[in-house]
Amino acid sequence: MNRELSAAHITDPELAASYRECRRLNAMHGRTYFFATRLLQPRQRPAVHALYGFARYADDIVDEPDPSTGTEGVRAALTELGDALQAGLATGRTDHPLLAAVVDTAARYSIATPLFTDFLHSMHMDLTVTDYPTRADLQRYVYGSAEVIGLQVLPVLETVCDQEEAAPAAAALGEAFQLTNFLRDVAEDLQRDRVYLPADELADFGVDRELLEWCAQYRTVDSRVRRALIEQIAFTRSVYDRARPGIAMLHPRSRPCVATALSLYGGILERIEALDYNVFAGRARVGTPRRLGLAAKAVTGTAFARVATSPAHTMRRPA
Repeated sequence: MNRELSAAHITDPELAASYRECRRLNAMHGRTYFFATRLLQPRQRPAVHALYGFARYADDIVDEPDPSTGTEGVRAALTELGDALQAGLATGRTDHPLLAAVVDTAARYSIATPLFTDFLHSMHMDLTVTDYPTRADLQRYVYGSAEVIGLQVLPVLETVCDQEEAAPAAAALGEAFQLTNFLRDVAEDLQRDRVYLPADELADFGVDRELLEWCAQYRTVDSRVRRALIEQIAFTRSVYDRARPGIAMLHPRSRPCVATALSLYGGILERIEALDYNVFAGRARVGTPRRLGLAAKAVTGTAFARVATSPAHTMRRPA
């Protein structure tokens, strides 16, 4: 990572250590995100690692607490994290070993503080909300847990238009990724007593929490659940369709990264279909051959973008 830190002009030892910790979390937990991030320019990568590392760190406070920590203890830890971040964003610095990189990234790229506040609000929701009656209810959670991350990353990726114009597509991409996670992780979420699918839309197919728990117990998929998942996947693909035009709004050097992430996450939906929608027997994953194929294509695209945007290439030839 030294090359990335050097490219981003990050020289302070403690700050560099914070960025390294964020990168470690990204590499350990976010296979798809980390893979795609490798396609960015080295100077961009530390910021993406910082933003993802923060999201992962907060998420782990909620989903991977110490067994001896109750709900109130988790809430206190989240509140402490939020207070430390708010103080750091207000002053421009913090001694927190992970938040230092986040605060530095927010300052470098002028990332709005409410985007972090809204994210932490959704993390707090996970402590009390276990079901979402409607799509609108779920959307309130998804905005804070996922859409804001797309908006946080947007200044790092840079755009060829006003960022406000690209913002809806960036938010939609975060939403699409999150909805894909919900579909892939139905069984895992049930173990945490949560269902991230709109109850009224499931009910249209005769599906409720009890039936989902039965499917998870027997690692099989009921025909009613299968029909409901078909509908949920169709909706999720419509969100990808809203996100896809945003790729052309990004700086050319950032497009291969986002296009690859979109293809990989979209591939998870295809894997769910290939498994006959049985998301209860194991996690749907995109295979290594497809990953490598996308990597080769993306590397070619990155190299082309580097040449196309270089001063020598864009210089007008003499008459």
